[in-house]
Amino acid sequence: MIHHPCQRRDRREWPGLTGRTARERWAPAVGLAMALLASASVYAQQPSDAFLNRQRALEEEVRQALDKELPADQKIDYDWGGWYSFYLLLYDDGVDSSRTFRRHDLRLWNSLSFDQGAHQIYARGKMHFDDFNTGDSFDGNDDDWIGPNLDRGFYQFDLRRAAKAYANERLDWNFNLKIGRDLATFGTGYAFSLPLDHLLLTAEFGDLEIAGLMGTSIRSTDNIDLSRPNAGRSKRNFWGTQIKYKGLQRHEPFIYAVWNEDQQREDVPQFIRDFDYDSYYLGLGSTGELATNLRYGTEFVFQGGHSYTDRIFPQRRDIHAWGADFSLEYTPRWAMQPRFVGEYMFASGDPHRTDSPTNTLSGSTSGRDTGFVGFGYRDTGLSLAPRLSNVHIWRAGASFKPFEDCEPLRNLELGTDWFLYAKNRAEGAISDSTADRQSGYVGWEMDYFINWRITSDLSWTTRFGTFFPGKSFSDQTTRTFLLTGVTYSF
Repeated sequence: MIHHPCQRRDRREWPGLTGRTARERWAPAVGLAMALLASASVYAQQPSDAFLNRQRALEEEVRQALDKELPADQKIDYDWGGWYSFYLLLYDDGVDSSRTFRRHDLRLWNSLSFDQGAHQIYARGKMHFDDFNTGDSFDGNDDDWIGPNLDRGFYQFDLRRAAKAYANERLDWNFNLKIGRDLATFGTGYAFSLPLDHLLLTAEFGDLEIAGLMGTSIRSTDNIDLSRPNAGRSKRNFWGTQIKYKGLQRHEPFIYAVWNEDQQREDVPQFIRDFDYDSYYLGLGSTGELATNLRYGTEFVFQGGHSYTDRIFPQRRDIHAWGADFSLEYTPRWAMQPRFVGEYMFASGDPHRTDSPTNTLSGSTSGRDTGFVGFGYRDTGLSLAPRLSNVHIWRAGASFKPFEDCEPLRNLELGTDWFLYAKNRAEGAISDSTADRQSGYVGWEMDYFINWRITSDLSWTTRFGTFFPGKSFSDQTTRTFLLTGVTYSF
């Protein structure tokens, strides 16, 4: 049968996802997430908490989108592939009203799975070429090669699959081991979701899943304290444990604890000041479904630990901070595959941190640190992209595929996200250093995006955002953010 490209077709005639390779399934997500990475690297060069937060958060989004499901139904399976992306980025960062940036990004991966998935080995490398317009870079280096570096690499062993492969037994319990470089996440990822070199042990007994983590930060990770003399690198150890209960039909509650120990030492020791930030996080929450096609996620976090004040001699402070998140996602079975999202994010602030929510220098001089600073990820907007510290954030968004019955355009998605920002403590700082007034109203933002999977291997994305400053900013000029890029997977 011959169809007109945009003729309505029975849904059964459309090829399903089940017959596609892993590369094809991830192609559209890779296009979007890899494009976001371009903006992340730009802001990483800017000495600001907000830019640092964007780099770390968007790197995690890229890692999640590029994650590859390894097949477990074959005795031995080997696969390889990669992605090449090109992006153009135009933006206003509140300091310079016009910056232009281009990136060429190459990632190559190999995977090996054998004995019905009992053993899995995965490795992915990355290499970038960054190109600014003359004078637009933050460090004076307008063109730069980055890499090749190891982006992700790990070995994973699954005892249940091994028992089935070797002894044809079905275990009622399971033990899983992963060692290497990968994304580590507890809860919904609000307080802790970070790529680490780590060992993760997971055991399943009945309806309980218990995980134990021991890891260290990747040395190229930026430090949360940009006032440190060697702020460009992070050296932290992490330990954690999490318990999930899977005995409920529509809900999966969890509880976890994560400890962070700062191991960084200054190149030139400062005897009158200490920059260490040692913290722990106690979290609980749940994910699941409230009704048909209505999913939710919630997480409440208490943060404790110790930080230091900006005084002539080091004085350690106790951390007492809070964070919370509640999100809803509704995906009704309507024409054009609409999706609606709503989210509320909260992170407590410190009224005595008037210049930065994370830096030691020009930081708080009070005896207690009430500013929440985590190692997690949330989408907080394109243009402002604040760190989750001293903020209330309300987000509402929607997306749909308007041309699902037109074959060439059926994988084109349109969407928008709207954000409203306020401070928890009006006197305290947020991660954007240009918010120079002690006002609780930070502003609002509207973002729009187009994602189009042109073919199974070629995708295109465009994202546009505008931030409208509130009374926290003396400069009321709106900020725009435009990104467009293509990704080819092979």
